[in-house]
Amino acid sequence: MDEKEFEAEKLYYISMSIARSMLRKGIIDEEVLAIIDTKLLEKYRPISGTLLAGKPLL
Repeated sequence: MDEKEFEAEKLYYISMSIARSMLRKGIIDEEVLAIIDTKLLEKYRPISGTLLAGKPLL
């Protein structure tokens, strides 16, 4: 993984962490979270993100 790929991974996971936090606080619902995830996957194209999309991380 080169630096550009690593940066994309990092930005995807940071963004999804924020979105999941918003879900827990009731700011967004599951449907909006799924839309956000799809958009972030399209934007950042993370290597492991496509493998883990839709699966909660512990």
